[in-house]
Amino acid sequence: QVQLVESGGGLVQPGGSLRLSCAASGFTFSSQTMYWYRQAPGKEREWVATIASSGDNTKYTNSVKFRFTISRDNAKNTVYLQMNSLKPEDTAVYYCFVILSTGRHWGQGTQVTVSS
Repeated sequence: QVQLVESGGGLVQPGGSLRLSCAASGFTFSSQTMYWYRQAPGKEREWVATIASSGDNTKYTNSVKFRFTISRDNAKNTVYLQMNSLKPEDTAVYYCFVILSTGRHWGQGTQVTVSS
């Protein structure tokens, strides 16, 4: 079955960095566009970044441009989100997401807290 397992979250001070990972299984990872979303307390889940199957095309929501970088390693079936210059407003649960012919699949999420 499809599994998406996020890791790498934690508590970081403003201005700090974290790298999130999402390990995928149960589908042909190298053929799929992958997404990162996040959900802050009391807010709706929002799209953060997208990476095409080959890794050569990426997109970001405006609030994270030039601070976050999405990447993937198709040999390891893993997608990453490098987050730099973190701000308190980046505090959220971060989710990995994929759309397959069988449906939409989410990971369990990893908590990122930016606070001094």
